[in-house]
Amino acid sequence: MVLSFFISKKSNLGVKNLNFVKKNMSREFKEIKSSKRIKKNDMIQRIINFFNAHAKELFNYKQVANDVGVKTQVDKLMVAEILPSLCQDNILIEEGRGKFRLNGIGLVAEGKFERRSNGKNSFIPIDGGKNLFVAERNSMHAMNGDKVKVQVLASRKGRDPEAEVLEILERSQTVFVGTLEVQKNFAFLILDNKFLANDIFIPRNKLKGGVSGQKVVVKILDWPAQSKNPIGEVVDVLGASGENTAEMHAILAEFGLPYRYPESVEKAAKKIPIDIPASEIAVREDFRKVCTFTIDPRDAKDFDDALSVRKIKDKLWEVGVHIADVSYYVKPGGVIDKEAEKRATSVYLVDRTIPMLPESLCNELCSLRPDEDKLAFSVIFEINDKAEIKKYRIVRTIIRSDFRFTYEQAQEVIETQEGPYKEEVLVLDMLAKKMREKRFLAGAINFERSEVRFEIDESGKPLSVYFKESKDANKLIEEFMLLANRTVAEFVGKVPKEKKAKTFVYRIHDLPDVTRMENFYEFIRKFGYKIKTNGTKADISKGINKVLVDIQGKKEQNLIETLSIRSMAKAQYSVHNIGHYGLAFAYYSHFTSPIRRYPDMMVHRLLERYLAGGRSVPEAKTEEVCKHCSEMEGLASSAERSSIKYKQVEFMSERLGMIFEGVISGVTEWGLYVELNENKCEGMVPIRDLNDDYYEFDEKNYCLMGRRNKQQYRLGDPITIKVARANLERKQLDFTLVAD
Repeated sequence: MVLSFFISKKSNLGVKNLNFVKKNMSREFKEIKSSKRIKKNDMIQRIINFFNAHAKELFNYKQVANDVGVKTQVDKLMVAEILPSLCQDNILIEEGRGKFRLNGIGLVAEGKFERRSNGKNSFIPIDGGKNLFVAERNSMHAMNGDKVKVQVLASRKGRDPEAEVLEILERSQTVFVGTLEVQKNFAFLILDNKFLANDIFIPRNKLKGGVSGQKVVVKILDWPAQSKNPIGEVVDVLGASGENTAEMHAILAEFGLPYRYPESVEKAAKKIPIDIPASEIAVREDFRKVCTFTIDPRDAKDFDDALSVRKIKDKLWEVGVHIADVSYYVKPGGVIDKEAEKRATSVYLVDRTIPMLPESLCNELCSLRPDEDKLAFSVIFEINDKAEIKKYRIVRTIIRSDFRFTYEQAQEVIETQEGPYKEEVLVLDMLAKKMREKRFLAGAINFERSEVRFEIDESGKPLSVYFKESKDANKLIEEFMLLANRTVAEFVGKVPKEKKAKTFVYRIHDLPDVTRMENFYEFIRKFGYKIKTNGTKADISKGINKVLVDIQGKKEQNLIETLSIRSMAKAQYSVHNIGHYGLAFAYYSHFTSPIRRYPDMMVHRLLERYLAGGRSVPEAKTEEVCKHCSEMEGLASSAERSSIKYKQVEFMSERLGMIFEGVISGVTEWGLYVELNENKCEGMVPIRDLNDDYYEFDEKNYCLMGRRNKQQYRLGDPITIKVARANLERKQLDFTLVAD
């Protein structure tokens, strides 16, 4: 077109000039022909990336073309054409004639950075907005869980927005766990988790005596901007990889949980006097001559609750819920208290307990052991034979447990109606069953999942798998603990409308997320079940309870129970009471386990203060500690699940090549998760191993579908697998399908 223009002007140019133009145009066309043309979509992305990198500057089309690497005149014209179109899409703004800059300067947000080893990093806004993708080049080497400030980058219509980290506001993790690989002049940490794509480089003088094959804890010292690998130093050597204690400590360290108790705290605990002063006994209600006993797991050592029962008159009983008075021994601000607050909870791994308090306190001094005088904080109820609470009082007591039941022993008394303290046990069982029935009629949800447990030998090796089920003896204790927790919360929080309740620690549970409930409904509908996703709390709860009853004994039971729990909000601690949806309680707290939960100790201290007529404590400080306790509870749960997963993989590693029946428990774009019916171990069938067709992930219908043969693998489908691989380092099981 350009050449034809010049030819049309032949009479004005002259032959000499025309030949010059032809020669130059010929060179231009050769240049276009020889150079690789840039596709328009690629050019648009180059331009957007350029403006994202220079968000506050103005550029004309020539400057843009030069900086995005354009060489030919045709591509320069394409740049000139694209810039106005990006203005129409509100990606760019034209300021003055032919000057362009990025639209949306100052679109900055704060939130959490989520790192993945596959490079699919995410920014999670603090206000709960949509997650944004963060490319590795834009991550500033942020770590998983870091609080960051990001610039939201411009994006084309129809494309998901991205973000670039501007500043790391708060580091969440600088310590990592893995296996050492030592070379001649340096070493690397091969990581256990999937949060870093690259191993950590460790100089030889930073090994702290660690050798190849050992589990170690490494702290990141630096991560230079242009370096692929972070640089770290060994801070602790845990032991040989594969050795049980080393692996359990590695799991704790991975979640930032302590695996050793400070000597200073242990010493402080051992200095606490064992004898109870007569002056203390004198100011407490004496229950030492009232029938009292504990009911706990057979391997328990920390007995933090006991029940007393005596008949007042016909059809009326006095029932005492007695809780270890830990706050008498652990004073605010002391070294024991500071360590307990930091830990916030005991952690229960497969083969061990990592206590919140020193063992001399939790297993000895505070534990409500039989035939020993013990201090307690108690809620004493008067209850009739209809399980109606006629009156109650919250008091500090001294008790003496007469008997230590295991759950199995108490269950035998309930089933046979024979055994020690049978009259008292049977009365409590009768009352508990009536309270339970009322609770479900009020809208409580009946979550009852069987828990996976392992029989292990002295070295920690799993010998067999069994399932812990909740029976009447468990439910008896559960109901009276729930009653005590609810009662102390009502005592503080339930005040006349014109009065403001004093600051207190509540255990709250929000309503289910509507979208999650709708997704849950869509899933269970495939099995023929129905629930309401809107309506009153009681309507929704009753619908869920009906499904949970109907699935008992069916192949989809465990799967639907798991998904029902996932559809719920997480319970947490807060001074702002919104009630507990799952239990259908308007007021609820945690009072009954101060040996293993710090919020319970906080509740004991607040009760003592308010019973004595004290003023309300500062709300903000209490909420801060509540938030910390909720976070630590989540980490402890994650560590517990990780230890179970490790033992499952260890258990299945001796069953390679064996065939099992299972159910599809998860469907993702990278494969199928399968839970085995026999032992609830979960592994994956990678999508790469489904080689009879090209399978695509259908997120809406929870399935993988073959493009050619239309074969479907759906969530909840029964399936037969063979155990293919067991990777203990990654806690991963790989399965292969067994053809029908």
